[in-house]
Formats: sequence, structure tokens, C-alpha cells
Amino acid sequence: MSKRGYAASKKLLTGLIGAPIAHSASPAMHERAAEALGLRGHYQLIEVAGADATGLSLMLEGVRRLGFAGVNVTFPYKEAVVPLLDALAPAAASMAAVNTVVVKDGRLIGHNTDTTGFARAVAPLLAPSGNAVAVIGTGGVGKAIAFALASLKVTDLRIFDSEPARAEKLAALLAKHGGARVATSVEDALRGATGLVNGTPVGMLPNRDTPVPASLLRENLWVADAVYSPLITPLLAAAQAKGARIMTGRELAIYQAADAFELFTGLAPSTEVMGEAFDEVMAARSSAYHAA
Repeated sequence: MSKRGYAASKKLLTGLIGAPIAHSASPAMHERAAEALGLRGHYQLIEVAGADATGLSLMLEGVRRLGFAGVNVTFPYKEAVVPLLDALAPAAASMAAVNTVVVKDGRLIGHNTDTTGFARAVAPLLAPSGNAVAVIGTGGVGKAIAFALASLKVTDLRIFDSEPARAEKLAALLAKHGGARVATSVEDALRGATGLVNGTPVGMLPNRDTPVPASLLRENLWVADAVYSPLITPLLAAAQAKGARIMTGRELAIYQAADAFELFTGLAPSTEVMGEAFDEVMAARSSAYHAA
């Protein structure tokens, strides 16, 4: 819809499909961004655990028919929704993973703003040349992270997954985008690496595990985590203790949300406004967690 159309309607209905998502900061970010642009936005959490293809199809049909401008999609459905959509943007088609579905002329179009968002977030950590980055996890967000790094010309990309077949599948998808090496273990992935990214949900509250043993972390390694609940995950806390540079999931969360908002509306939101909303959610959650 054009800017004029949204200004006239003043209403914007979007949402998120996934599970668990009660912790999501997306409603606050999207609704605050809409308000700043003079829109009345509502961002609906659609939490359904264990949905099969039929269940996902029903949810997506509701999105199509109920006036949504679009929805975001998160764990565990970023790959499962792909065959259920009417069309895919080229980047989403390349990686076979979607985190944003736009309703356009009654059709459901899949996009991936995890890729664009992570590329914006991680760029300052990369050296001008000679980057060797390990990505742990090759599910929906891990795929997006790997493609983002490939887009930034990281030529030594190592990927590891506890299910080797998934890593092999991602390596095949990356073959036309600079390529990636499938690591046989976390240790193998990190050997000589300059950067590490956790693309798994390990460390997301209430989970307090880490996907990488602290013994493998070191000072001359930057460490990023896609998880943002909590901001300082066990992995990032261990990395900080070793003197490593870290990047929380904050920037990815904000930038992917901003890119999705623009796809939904055609309007560029304020990342500063979205960041303030994100920070307020995280501050409130931290207070509640420590009070419990």
C-alpha cells in the first residue's frame, strides 16, 4: 500500500507466527514505529506450538483474509512456511527460509529480513579482509546469518550443526554465493576463526546452556549471538570473561524488524524509535526476572 493509502487508513495490522514467542519485543517495536509515523498499529502474537503444514496453512490463510499487511515468522517455522507461500523474494528463495510474509494483492510473498538485518548489524565487526567466521546452527536464522556473511564477502565461512545433513544442505545452497565449509565439530569450526555467531536458540531463557564451551573462546575472537532474551547470554558472558568483543542480539532484532516494517508498509521506520521500544521491553523483563 502506498504512503498515502496508509495515511488515509491510519490502521496497520501485522503479527508474528512462532513458538515460544511470549518474550518477543516485536509488538513494542512495530507498534511504536507505527505510532511515530502517524499510524495506529497492532502487532498480534500468534503462538501455536507443534503446527504441521495444515495448521500453518490455516494460519496463513487467516493472515491473507483478515486484513493483515503481513506477518513475521520465527522459530520453528521459518523453513516450514516456504512451500505454503504464493511467491518468494529472490533472497528468500536462495536460502529456502522466510521470516517475513507480506500480503500483496491477496498473495503471500516471503522475504528474509534476518539476512539484511544481520548484515547491517555485523558489518562493523568485520575486518577489511581475512575474515574467518564460524556459524553454529543452520536452521532458519542460521541460514540467514550465513547468507548475510556471504553477502559481506566473508570467504572463509565455516558452518556447524548437530545434524550434519542440515549443514550439508546449507553448504549446497551457499555454493553459488561464495561457498562454505561444513565443520565436523564446534572445535573444527572455531579453529583459526576470527568471528563466531550463534544461530541456534541455545541460551534463550529459560535455557541457560551455551552452544560453545568456554574453553574454545579467546580474546582475539568476536562473538555474536542471535538470541536476545537475555541480552547477555551464557555464551556472551563467557566471551566477555575472555576479553572477546561481543555483539548481542539487539541490533539484529531491531534491524530485521525495521526492514520488515518497511516491507509491510512501504515506509521507512525510525530504528532509533524501535531501539528505544526494544530497550524498554528488555529493561522491564530484566527487572521482572531479577525480582522473581
